[in-house]
Amino acid sequence: MKIHMPRFDKAQVLVVGDLMLDRYWHGPTSRISPEAPVPVVKVEQNEDRPGGAANVALNVTALGAGVSLVGLVGEDEAGQALEKQLQSAEVNCAFSVTDSEPTITKLRVISRHQQLIRLDFEESFASDYSERVLESASPLLPNVGVIVLSDYGKGTLSDCQSLISAAKQQNVPVLVDPKGSDFSRYRGATLLTPNLSEFEAIVGPSSSEEELVAKGQQLATELELDALLVTRSEQGMTLIQPGHDELHFPARAREVFDVTGAGDTVISTLASALAAGEDLANAVALSNIAASIVVGKLGTAAISAPELRREVSKEQGAERGVVTEEQLLIALSDARAAGETIVLTNGCFDILHAGHVGYLEQARAQGDRLVLAINSDESVSRLKGPGRPINPVERRMAVLSGLEAVDWVLYFTEDTPERLLETVRPDVLVKGGDYGIEGVVGGEFVRSYGGEVKVLSFLDDCSTTAIVEKIQGD
Repeated sequence: MKIHMPRFDKAQVLVVGDLMLDRYWHGPTSRISPEAPVPVVKVEQNEDRPGGAANVALNVTALGAGVSLVGLVGEDEAGQALEKQLQSAEVNCAFSVTDSEPTITKLRVISRHQQLIRLDFEESFASDYSERVLESASPLLPNVGVIVLSDYGKGTLSDCQSLISAAKQQNVPVLVDPKGSDFSRYRGATLLTPNLSEFEAIVGPSSSEEELVAKGQQLATELELDALLVTRSEQGMTLIQPGHDELHFPARAREVFDVTGAGDTVISTLASALAAGEDLANAVALSNIAASIVVGKLGTAAISAPELRREVSKEQGAERGVVTEEQLLIALSDARAAGETIVLTNGCFDILHAGHVGYLEQARAQGDRLVLAINSDESVSRLKGPGRPINPVERRMAVLSGLEAVDWVLYFTEDTPERLLETVRPDVLVKGGDYGIEGVVGGEFVRSYGGEVKVLSFLDDCSTTAIVEKIQGD
């Protein structure tokens, strides 16, 4: 299927669930303790990351979507640290503070990229807090496209039915990352995302794909769900909808460092895509790709929109080629996020010849990515005269995009690329010819913001005009 990136900046998501603070202590290990047969870790670095429902919210905002977060924290330093980190990431925090239970905190001791031990500081929240959770969430529902219930079984979501009912009244889809052995508490939700173990704990083991799908169909019908997404680790994901054929999304091969937070990444990407107006199949495909990225990272981690977009492009071979101006700007944003230097050159490139190829290879060597902007047919006619171009713009772009040196090709309708330069703002502007740098159109503007302007020479005796004249002479 063709996967495309949604406008995450148009999405608004509400996340409700168990908030956690993931703490990491890093350090080298060089000896065994004389007190017990355990390694001694010399702690050299401390790191805090939002976990649980907070990690879901962090993933949503990292994709560029707006997010509000509702949950419970203790009246303690961990709760303050968690809220401060989330607010700095532009998460709208609507927390209820308790004076009897601590903020759920998980401390991991890590040495040489290996987790040695995890220490949990937590107490389950009493069901009495469910009314406060509903009161915090309800005013936010009219302004969101999707609500996520991120359940870790710590008590925040002790009354899911009230939240589901409130969301339905506002026509807001409800996505649930479930926990426990009783899924009836999620009845009426739009979609559940259990992993295979959680799914089989409810319906029993499945000996075949057919049995898994049949049991999923039955469970979705019983719970009045629109869909069920079973995440299956190395076996990918299976989307089950009552009355429809299942859709299977194979796992992307990738070295796995840590599966911590992978489920959060799946549901946050899914929710953001749906809130941005994507259909369910495309949203699941995106979440599958996002999961393949996050398992290659250590600990809970948020996936950014540029990371996801680049991975989608790799999947579909769309990293380079003919683009519109809007598509180019998106691609350049991702390239710059990766620290790549952008080179731009322009010209008519009517009949491709050895001079063009050599010149474009030189231009590409000036940076990491080469944008080739070519004159439209009308522009070429004005510059070169009647009978030109020989090849229309679509054919010129098709040939040029096949060159290894060229990353992106687009055309401009004006006689000069000055307007395009103001939009693209390349790091390096390259022009071929025998004139000085001061004569390069747009060069003054590029230098005004710190960019470079370079003039390269074409190969001798190579020009489109000379080729045309030779053909006409023959």
